Amino acid sequence: MFGNRSRICFWNQTLHEKPACSGKPRVIEMATTAANTHRQTIGCEEYSLYSSLSEDELIKMAIQQSLEEDSGGQPAAQSPQKSLVARAGEVAAPSRASPHNPPYRIYPWQREIDPVVAAIRDGDEKAVSNMMKSGKNLSVPNKDGWIPLHEAAYYGQVGCLSLLQKAYPGTIDQRTLNEETALYLATSRGNLDCLHTLLQAGAEPDISNKARETPLYKACERKNAEAARLLVQYNADTNHRCNRGWTALHEAVSRNDLEIIDILVKGGAKIESANAYGITSLFVAAESGQLEALRYLARCGADINTQASDNASALYEACKNGHVPIVEFLLSQGADANKANKDGLLPLHIAAKKGICEIVSMLIPVTSRTRVKRSGISPLHLAAERNNDDILEELIDAGYEVNAALSDERSCLYEDRRTTPLYFAVFNNNIYATELLLQAGANPNVDLINPLLISIRHGCLKTMKLLLDHGANIDAYISSHPTTFPATIMFSMKYLSVLKYLLDLGCDAGSCFECQYGNGPHPALNYRRERLNDPQVTREPTVVQFCEMVSTPEISRWAGPIIDVLLDYVGNVQLCSRLKEHIDSYEDWAVIKEKAEPPRPLSHLCRIKVRSLVGRSRIKLLDTLPLPDRLIRYLQHDYSQ
Repeated sequence: MFGNRSRICFWNQTLHEKPACSGKPRVIEMATTAANTHRQTIGCEEYSLYSSLSEDELIKMAIQQSLEEDSGGQPAAQSPQKSLVARAGEVAAPSRASPHNPPYRIYPWQREIDPVVAAIRDGDEKAVSNMMKSGKNLSVPNKDGWIPLHEAAYYGQVGCLSLLQKAYPGTIDQRTLNEETALYLATSRGNLDCLHTLLQAGAEPDISNKARETPLYKACERKNAEAARLLVQYNADTNHRCNRGWTALHEAVSRNDLEIIDILVKGGAKIESANAYGITSLFVAAESGQLEALRYLARCGADINTQASDNASALYEACKNGHVPIVEFLLSQGADANKANKDGLLPLHIAAKKGICEIVSMLIPVTSRTRVKRSGISPLHLAAERNNDDILEELIDAGYEVNAALSDERSCLYEDRRTTPLYFAVFNNNIYATELLLQAGANPNVDLINPLLISIRHGCLKTMKLLLDHGANIDAYISSHPTTFPATIMFSMKYLSVLKYLLDLGCDAGSCFECQYGNGPHPALNYRRERLNDPQVTREPTVVQFCEMVSTPEISRWAGPIIDVLLDYVGNVQLCSRLKEHIDSYEDWAVIKEKAEPPRPLSHLCRIKVRSLVGRSRIKLLDTLPLPDRLIRYLQHDYSQ
């Protein structure tokens, strides 16, 4: 009745941007043509009316258009008011002046703009006065709950507003269906004259809308200092909370509007007022990086160490969001860097995780190593996990323990039960971080799954060499998945070059041929994978033998070459019946079986003996021993010459 009321989100893609071969019915093409034909006539704003229409609406428009055309395809004679352009203009006109739209679609041919709304929109006080004199009741709301007083406040027509308020004084605080008063609408639109007129007439300044937002809150949201000052002068409640517990001061601080903040504080706003999540205005300033607002609140005595409901401090939140000046200011004001959030993390933890060097540098001197240890996680873990190498290096230089282990509670959050920063670095295949940690004294043999095994899985020889050079166990096992042979061999079975590299450095190949069943019958293989979380499976893990591993479907096709490589690093061994059976199943592998038959060549047995006497610790240093080159190549299984 009195204009359009609720917002409608127009489609991003306008009608003329849609592809021509979209497969639409012909009637839609007609509607598209009609809209395009009048594009130059009706202009961009009117054309947007057609651009936002759905296909069903376009169909209706096309039908209407076709009914108005004569048999020759030309539009029938009609009055200008009934033409397509004119009908579009009827809706387009208020759209230019008013962004609020109806909650339902009003088609151009369905309605005329309300004369009351038109008069108010144009500021025609005489027309409004004449309507009232003629007996028209201008206090009846439309279906959206709007009355002409709301229209006047919305359009900023103070003359019409005064007329309507005096004629219907009881409607001054009447609400729309969204519970918006004329005062709220005037504030929202920044119509200060209307705002002042309504307040002088006795409008209640603290009536909120459905979201419990008052006019003062809206003034802060719009950064309208004059409106805020006017409302405070008329005793608006500066501590009213919206449905999130957010006050006008929270809103002003989030927008760093010092003028409004000053108005609110001097008007009685409580600086320690917290929202539903325990967040104060100072916390908002720290979180959003509003330094000027933060300084103002600190001067007013706001608690620098304020914490939210999850125990996160303002300093923690500033570190999390990378606000370097905020962190610097908070620390200068005595903010406690050792307040942990509900997860036990300190500001230094989150700064290391985010990779903000400047903040980490500021926090290291003021962070308690005891509190870090108590948290069950080192900032080194987080820096390594996120590949923040600069942070990792700075923490190492500051003396943080490179062998710090995750607490059991935190380690259990990872399926592989990792514990050390080194594991994170190797897991990420970060060679630089791995080298940093190893050079600083990281122990490569602490984790349940040896980092060497992870480097083998990645196939990264450089990482493997770094780990082995710093003492990684080349015969590493996994206690949770026991095998009779090193897990290093198990992990490298599909990479023969990696397997040979490990064997060259002294990995135990002999254990692969130590089968408890020998030439006797072997039990049937069970390839079914037990579910990890199956409550019915409570048995201890079965120790897996080499012959069982190479017989699995995933490895069986590699079994021959694997055995062939392993035989080069053992003396006289006996193949068990399962290995023989497996080799016999491939005709091309017959030579492998012959290779394993004892006795092995004397030259080969001598090589094995010399290698054992040299020792594993020095086998990788063969090039440096005072031995002939030919002998060194022989001991290294180098057959190139």
